[in-house]
Amino acid sequence: MKLLNLIIAFLAMTTISNAQTGKSFYDFKVTTLEGQPFDLASLKGKKVLVVNTASKCGHTPQYAQLEEIYKKYADKNFVIIGFPANNFLSQEPGSNDQIREFCTKNYGVTFPMMAKISVKGKDIDPLYQWLTSKEENGVMDAPVKWNFQKFMIDENGKLAGMVPPGDLPDCEKIINWIENKK
Repeated sequence: MKLLNLIIAFLAMTTISNAQTGKSFYDFKVTTLEGQPFDLASLKGKKVLVVNTASKCGHTPQYAQLEEIYKKYADKNFVIIGFPANNFLSQEPGSNDQIREFCTKNYGVTFPMMAKISVKGKDIDPLYQWLTSKEENGVMDAPVKWNFQKFMIDENGKLAGMVPPGDLPDCEKIINWIENKK
């Protein structure tokens, strides 16, 4: 019984310790649409808006607003990163090359776009596992509900909040966060 209590105490302390000193956004490496490695630690000191995207979704026009706020705030230590995903009704069926062409041709996207990943389910990408699980990010559970869910990452690589898919990228919550307003 003493051994069982010791094991339980150790596991509880480990869980608390992991939540307090867990991973940050900067601990992840991803791949660009062009197949190049991208170390998220290169974004230290910047606010980052992470968005799962899709080319054949009712929310696809949000690409235009994402590009607008990216251009407006890029010189204020702000960046947007798009992660195409085909998790919802096969609304992102294209290859990485097709996705790049679509985003550039139709919306003039210049913000970084990463290779297509899975944002939910058994094959969820490790970054999205971190973004969506309070156990991993220490802040909140925020499973991806649909395309264009937005995650706000602060300058220290910590999850600062989430904006649902239907809320536009230029909504008050995101703009106030970028501009450091309450």
